[in-house]
Parts: sequence; C-alpha cells; structure tokens
Amino acid sequence: MNTFLIFVNIAVLLLLMFGLFFMQKKQVSFSKRVFTGLGLGIIFGYIIHVIYGTGHEVTVGSIDWFSIVGSGYVKLLQMIVMPLIFISIVGAFTKLKLTKNIGKISFLVIGLLLGTTAISAAIGIGSALGFGLDGVELTAGEAENARNEQLQGRVGTVENMTLPQQILELIPSNPFLDLTGARATSTIAVVFFAAIVGLGYLGVKRKDPEHAEFFAKIIDSLYSVIMRVVTLILRLTPYGILAIIAKVAATSNYDAIMQLGTFVVASYVALILVFIMHLLLLSFAKLNPVNYVKKGLPTLTFAFTSRTSAGTLPMTIKSQTKDFGVSDGIANFAGSFGLSIGQNGCAGVYPAMLAVMVAPAVGIDPLSPSFIISLILVVAISSFGVAGVGGGATFAALIVLSVMDLPIAIVGLLISVEPLIDMGRTAVNVSGAMTSGILTSKATGEFENEVYQQKNVVEV
Repeated sequence: MNTFLIFVNIAVLLLLMFGLFFMQKKQVSFSKRVFTGLGLGIIFGYIIHVIYGTGHEVTVGSIDWFSIVGSGYVKLLQMIVMPLIFISIVGAFTKLKLTKNIGKISFLVIGLLLGTTAISAAIGIGSALGFGLDGVELTAGEAENARNEQLQGRVGTVENMTLPQQILELIPSNPFLDLTGARATSTIAVVFFAAIVGLGYLGVKRKDPEHAEFFAKIIDSLYSVIMRVVTLILRLTPYGILAIIAKVAATSNYDAIMQLGTFVVASYVALILVFIMHLLLLSFAKLNPVNYVKKGLPTLTFAFTSRTSAGTLPMTIKSQTKDFGVSDGIANFAGSFGLSIGQNGCAGVYPAMLAVMVAPAVGIDPLSPSFIISLILVVAISSFGVAGVGGGATFAALIVLSVMDLPIAIVGLLISVEPLIDMGRTAVNVSGAMTSGILTSKATGEFENEVYQQKNVVEV
C-alpha cells in the first residue's frame, strides 16, 4: 500500500512538472515559471506533510524520489561551478577586461563584502536585542545533544587555526585538486590559480603574440561551450525549485519552528533589513533598486530554496552579466569570493545574534558598547577566515563564539530550525555577492547601464 502511495506522489510531481513544461511551450516568462514552481512545491509538500507526517514511510520514500529532480539539479549546477570560474576569469584576461583594474577590483569586491558583513552583524545585534532573545531559555533534546557533541569535536580545529594559516589555505598547492572542489577553500584557490594563468598569458602576449593568440582562441571556444552548458542547466530551474521546496515543506519540523518562533522571526527581520541595506547601496550608486529586485528574484529564489551558494553561482554570474550589465571578470570575482568571504547572512547576521543571546550566560552585558564594537570587528574579520575552516554559518558561529570566549552549545540547540533560517541566509549571501559585483563594476567603469535599466530578465 505504501509503495502505491509513493508512486501516486511521484505521479503528481511529474504532472506538476508537465504543467511547468507546458508553460514553457506557451512562452511564459522564466520568472513566472520559477515562482509557479515555488508555489506548487510549497502546496504539494505541505499536503504530503499534513497527510503522512515528516517521518512516515510514504513521505521518506516520496522525497527520496523527488531528490532525483531537486538534488540532481543542484548537483548539475555544482558540476559546472569550477570550470565556469576558471574559464571566465582567464577569459577576462584574454579579452583585456581586468588587466588595468585587477588590483582595484579585488580591493573593492573584498572591501564591499567585508563592509556589508560588518553592517549585517550590527543589524543582527540590533534584532537580537530588540526581540529580547535569550539563549539560556533554550533546552536541548536528543538531536541537539548529538549535534553539540559533533561541534565539540570540530571547535578545536577552529580555535587552532591562526589568521595567517587561514590565509595560506586560500593559496592552491595543487590546483587540479581544487578544480574538483575537494577543499573548503577550493573556490577561492581556483580564482587565485586562474588569475595567475591570466597574468602568465599577458607575459606570453608581450613576447610571443602568436602563441598567446592561439591560447586566447582556445579559451574563447571553451568559454562558449561552458556557457552553453550553463544555459542548458539553468533551463531546468523551475523543475528543480518545485522538487526542492516540496521536500522542504514536507519534511520541516513545524512544532520546533513554533517553539523557536521568536528566534526565526528575529532572524528574518534582520535578514530583510540586510537586503534593504543592499538596495540602499544600489540607490546611493544611482541605480534603480526595483530593477535589481525584479531581475534578481529568480536567482535569489533558487538560493532560498536550495540553501547552496555554490550551486547558485552559475545563476549569480548570469544575473550579474546578462541582467545587470556587470563584466564577466568582475561577476566571477564577486560571485566566487562571495562563496567564502563576507557572507552577509551566514557569517554576519547569524553569529552576531548567537553571541548576543549567550553573552548574559557568562556575565557579559550585551548592551555594553565595548562588547558590541568588539563583536562587530570579530565578525567582520572572522568572515574572511571562514573559508579556511569549511565555511558556512555553523563554522562562522564557532569562530566568533570561540574568539569571544562564549559558550558554543547554542549552535547545536538551534538545529531544528536551522534549515528554515538557512534558506534566508543563503539568499542574503547571494544578494551580497551580486551587490558587490554591481557596485564594483560601476566604480571601475566596466558597467553597462543600459543593460541594468532593461525591465525584464534575459531568458536562458
């Protein structure tokens, strides 16, 4: 009987996917198909949750099959990330787009990422204080205790890595290993390697133009093929979002969400304020924030549902270049650095809120100006070091809490609502990367304003 019900759910998913395909044939816009997939996934997933519950055999079996579409789509995106970064950045050198401004571009991208993370930390502190969040009131269950045991084993790694060691982790000793994504810092290492190859190309161009021209043609050909693959994968976005969000809606622990509702609300208030900060920065640069929201929503929606900044990278780059008028090189720099440095949601808002929540437990006044200033500085600096210890909100929180001599157990106590909050954090991370790319491109004169002003998303 359960097997039959699983097949019924699979049939419903296939029917919904056919509906999205029919919309595509009717030339319904990409954005509308993405949001239709999102809405259908929420409704379908919640119905499964209401009928069967989170741990029921039918739910587990159905989600296992749904993952072929959802997780399969994310894996396809992750598959193309490293080749896309490498070819795009080397191609920017062959097209002479980065040579004059590479130092300025790197400084602006990293500066904007770290600066917005510091502001995000201040917003997180304000939200935690405003909602009166107190970590002492949280209680640990079996899952939370198990998570804390894991964290205790990992925190030593965090504490024992100095800032110079974290910086050294960014330099590749084996670039071919990093092209496989084997290390936590592989993305930044590939950017570093691609930049060195690009500089090598410039040296060859001065001494042996014929060989340099041949190399440039190879890179241009590879770039064309890679971008075609990216386009083919991105066309699957509505189907991927449908399956991913159906899984989230079907398996979420709604009781735990209600119990920790204040923390969830406070987190999303902070994340929304950070997003508004991004829009204000664009406004100060005399760019229409409405265009940014309208054309960036498909990418931000996927980041929200998938909870993977790395998997979103092809869409992040496509949005910057095709929809916002950012040059290829800057889009890749901003997108790639944004995966590991200065993540506004994971490395800014989240650890700052946790620090405020546990400070009273060790006799620290969270309203103390010295504590707040110290916390903001630690968050900003630690957000650069997250890449060296694996990245993500958990490690960002571990670093900040360890440096501030605060208890780390609170990280494990929030495991039940982690997926829900992580959706918003990931979207904000991607928004921060795109904002830094747009502002850097405008500051360096490599910005196509007419592309940004176009009202509609470029179809893939």
